[in-house]
Amino acid sequence: MAFCLFSSFSLCSFPVHSKWKSFSYNGSSFQRLTVFSASQSDTTNKTSIEDANITRRSANYHPSIWDYGYVQSLKNDFVQDESYKVRASKLKEEVRMMLGNVVDPLEKLELIDTLQRLGLSYHFDADINKTLKNISTDRISTVAWKKENLYATALEFRLLRQHGYKVDQDVFTCFMDDAGNIKSSLNQDFKGLLSLYEASYLILEDETMLENARELVTKHLKQYLKENNDHQYLWMLVDHALELPLHWRMPRLEARWFIDVYEKNKDKNPIILELAILDYNIIQSIHQEDLRYVST
Repeated sequence: MAFCLFSSFSLCSFPVHSKWKSFSYNGSSFQRLTVFSASQSDTTNKTSIEDANITRRSANYHPSIWDYGYVQSLKNDFVQDESYKVRASKLKEEVRMMLGNVVDPLEKLELIDTLQRLGLSYHFDADINKTLKNISTDRISTVAWKKENLYATALEFRLLRQHGYKVDQDVFTCFMDDAGNIKSSLNQDFKGLLSLYEASYLILEDETMLENARELVTKHLKQYLKENNDHQYLWMLVDHALELPLHWRMPRLEARWFIDVYEKNKDKNPIILELAILDYNIIQSIHQEDLRYVST
């Protein structure tokens, strides 16, 4: 009876197509039969034709000027020639001795700031951290070197905060008048005002003292650019800072810019300058070598 019931239904047949597809697994080869209906085949073919006729958008990007031949032609003398590395190692030891021998706290901070801006601080992380830790520890007991010195106070504030040390904004209270503005006696201290301007970008939430002072400081610095050009080094630093504060800049690009500027500083340290130029070229050559490798 059951057989009769099933046999009474007519079987529906659809046009089908099949295709053997080869694949391998664990070193052995197999064949798999893929079966699909005519309707699926027609749909697939129709979709392929439509895709072929689609005009896709183009961003009209210009071809890269860094073609294969140019990339492979990059020279890497600073990587291949060991004499550069030997010279760099010798210079690093001399700078490390400088960090250890400097006694004056302000000179130490200026040296650290210079190393950071030249992109050299990563060679001296341990020495810099040790120096800043000592300055942070002795910050309250020894204040003579920065008393009534806006430049020194702001530089210390910026570097300590940048490296994670706790410094209260109240250190600037002595430089403010009753209205919360910078004292008029400091209006011509452009080096100190620039240092305060850079420090104001490391404030914490709800710290309004430096934020409020920044507007007046910016006004004085802009006026300085218009009226003074005697001190070329300071003028370039002020102009650069007003364009974009140091804390917001990319360290490696800042290093390339500061190398040229530091070279024009009358008080530059020739050993540090030589190391900065050599280190930058060595790192650039390493990047070029990596670029040549990935382009092959």
